[in-house]
Amino acid sequence: MSTKAHIMSTKAHMTSRGRVALALSHQEPDRPPIDLGSTAVTGAHVSVIYALRQRLKLDPPGTPVKVVEPYQMLGEVGDDLLGLLGIDFVPLRAGKTIFGFENRGWRPWTTFDGTPVLVPEAFNTTPERSGDILMYPEGDRSAPPSGRMPKGGFYFDAIIRQPPIDESKLRVEDNLEEFTPVSDEALRGYQSAAEAQYRDSQCALVGNFGGTAFGDIALVPAPFLKHPKGIRDVEEWYISTMTRREHVREIFNRQCEIALKNLPLIHQAVGEKIAVVFISGTDFGAQNAPFISPAAYRDLFQPFHKRINGWVHSHTSWKTFCHSCGSIEALIPDLIEGGFDILNPVQCSAAHMEPELLKSKYGQRVCFWGRSGQHAENPPVRDAAGSDRRGPFPAEDLRPRRRVRGQPDPQRAGGMPGRERSGRLSRGPGVRRAPCLSHCMRRTWPRRWV
Repeated sequence: MSTKAHIMSTKAHMTSRGRVALALSHQEPDRPPIDLGSTAVTGAHVSVIYALRQRLKLDPPGTPVKVVEPYQMLGEVGDDLLGLLGIDFVPLRAGKTIFGFENRGWRPWTTFDGTPVLVPEAFNTTPERSGDILMYPEGDRSAPPSGRMPKGGFYFDAIIRQPPIDESKLRVEDNLEEFTPVSDEALRGYQSAAEAQYRDSQCALVGNFGGTAFGDIALVPAPFLKHPKGIRDVEEWYISTMTRREHVREIFNRQCEIALKNLPLIHQAVGEKIAVVFISGTDFGAQNAPFISPAAYRDLFQPFHKRINGWVHSHTSWKTFCHSCGSIEALIPDLIEGGFDILNPVQCSAAHMEPELLKSKYGQRVCFWGRSGQHAENPPVRDAAGSDRRGPFPAEDLRPRRRVRGQPDPQRAGGMPGRERSGRLSRGPGVRRAPCLSHCMRRTWPRRWV
């Protein structure tokens, strides 16, 4: 058999793990691997998953879908849907949700749009007179609420509970409460889950262990803590990266030390069964440019990324995953130097994020784990001659626009929608837009992919 024939035969019988391994090694598989739900930044809202399952007739009408990530209200992608859509990844998740309770003891609940869902037993909420819904850390209604879903919304906003800062009493330890040594119970959970999923599925495993994202703004307000201390206000945190840089640097340094002690224990538990490990979900990009300079990234963030990614590369075969929305092209060389193998979500609607440009400049150095064929979701854009420009990578209309807080923004294709607070657009972990069903069924993949 010729070499070409052997390659074609291998591709014809390729498993998800083999496909992923080739793609992450910058070799061309039979088709690009597909992900839906392997991380908190690549999932879909529970209403979308419900509608998809109904359209595909996987469930009788009214069959609820589990909410596996309550902050963004992401739905569980069941094995049947994974198989039907040809999904190549499955998650290995941490034990607790972002609100600090475990996914167990499922009970019925209904979203604002009428979708029947199942939520964990500690998913305890209280309605306000305004119609908003409050959520509590660890499901404890005696604690101050840490999340708010606006009336008619789709996901929760974090409630800022930071008291006024007294500089004389500001302690590094206060922002480290959530970073602790991994417990024996958690390690046993990782081990058993990894063994079961590796045995029962041919999909590639993605490890979501936490503790390695420095300054992830979704985590700064600590919706999982009952009484968070330290710098917990979103605006105050961003300001502190400039005005209290050495304080923030020491927080990162101690967080990094804890992570470097946890990673060997996690690796001992799961071994080489996982293919990818989620390292960072810290957003660095706005719509038109990064909101941190390359010099500031190299000074404050990159040293810790190098330490974490360096350990992973030296001791495992795992590939390291970095998520950052927005226009980050100016930071990509530094992110690569920081040791990241994978960049997500590739927000093609942001400035300087044209896929042809990204692939030509960085395609042999990093894998782009993102979106393709977004044209079915995007409205037509008029060019200078007045003609419609329809295509997979249309120009983005950047004029200001109003949007209901807590609802997906139909014009932000790729990446998390922003959050409007007091007329300001801030970054937040919103609902990842999933393709509509017709787009899923009509999607065509590029002939070559790196």
